[in-house]
Amino acid sequence: MKTKSALMGTLAGTLISAGAWAQVSAQPSADERIERLTHLVEQQDKTIKALEQRLNDLEMVGARGRGVVAGTGSSANGNTSGGMTAAGVPSLAQSASPAASPGASGATTATPAADTPVVGSDARETQQQARVQSKDLVYQSEHAPLFERRLTIDTGFIYSYYDRRALSLSGFLALDAIFLGTINLNQTKSHTLTYDTIARYGLSDRLSMDFDLPVMYRNTNFISGGAGGSASSLSDATLSTTAPGDISMGLYYQFLRESGASPDVVGSIRVRAPTGRSPFGIKLVSADPNNNNLNIADQLPTGNGVWAVTAGLSLLKTYDPVVLFVNASYTYNIKRSVSDISSVRGQVTPADVKLGDTIGFGGGLALALNDRTSMSMAFNAAISSSTQVTTAGVTQTVIGSRANVATMTFGFNHVITKGLSVSTAIGLGLTPDAPNYTVTLRFPYTF
Repeated sequence: MKTKSALMGTLAGTLISAGAWAQVSAQPSADERIERLTHLVEQQDKTIKALEQRLNDLEMVGARGRGVVAGTGSSANGNTSGGMTAAGVPSLAQSASPAASPGASGATTATPAADTPVVGSDARETQQQARVQSKDLVYQSEHAPLFERRLTIDTGFIYSYYDRRALSLSGFLALDAIFLGTINLNQTKSHTLTYDTIARYGLSDRLSMDFDLPVMYRNTNFISGGAGGSASSLSDATLSTTAPGDISMGLYYQFLRESGASPDVVGSIRVRAPTGRSPFGIKLVSADPNNNNLNIADQLPTGNGVWAVTAGLSLLKTYDPVVLFVNASYTYNIKRSVSDISSVRGQVTPADVKLGDTIGFGGGLALALNDRTSMSMAFNAAISSSTQVTTAGVTQTVIGSRANVATMTFGFNHVITKGLSVSTAIGLGLTPDAPNYTVTLRFPYTF
């Protein structure tokens, strides 16, 4: 009995000793603990470096003072929700902290997973870049060039349609009630298609320049009554031309970057050269021998014929997802001496021409629809004073040369790929001097 008890005691002691040894063996050694802690520190160091790099990238994007659009799951003012920052980066509390605290025995129970993303996913970053690029389209088309971009090539088409009717009375009133003479109806239908290439280059983070080279196609149809001596008989003539337009170059300087309550303020100065076909000295010819009322120009102009300088100021403020912008400008047309201003064939009349100066102003808003698409709405007006012509020392004002051009434009912008976008716009004329409508299609590409 004693022998059995002794054996049981020996067996129990052996089991206790084995359990104690197993427990001691389960405890990691000092080297293993140091190795685990070193691995954890390396993971945290990689996390911090990745966050610092992401922060630098966001600061470069916001260098122009336009802010960064909040990603999914964040508010417009940059507050975070769900543990994510506005840029789609995990919050510092999540990324920099260990996955689990050490246990009572001093060993960590878990380490960060090797495949855990440190920054936002590629899809989130791609969405963020597209969102910024879609807003850049609004900045570029409505406000100013992108100063941080070195080179942008913007090509596109602008089509405008102009339809005007005029009632022509040639005669006199008898007894203040009866008109004796001819009544003619003149109509002009004009189609203008302009293809231009604009190169924009950033000289610094505040100074940028651009160069615009247009080519114009014009097609005009003239309709007039009076053929065969009958006011009800109509005759028409069509004239077309293709030629370069007036080239121009502009400089833009950012006086103030958008921050807090302050808007983005950009000043500009643009010089236009008379490289297009001048409107001066164009002769009128009879297009129909049976209709003396139908006299048309022998060629169509594609330029203004004078040098011009435009100074402008543009303000822009972002209230994500809405962007507000206003602008104002003044165009001074330089006086020019021309060799011939007469429209009569065979007659030459030299003169000094001073086109009326123009005051322009406008404003509007843009709205981001999603991460790639935005739309805009803008009103623009240009008021020009009368043109003055000086011949033989006598200065005369050209009747009907005053103009008030006002349009309402609705735009649509979409990001196609990184760097390439498409912008479309439809403009509706609000005054008789404005085109009936305009259609714009552009493809800006940023390198």
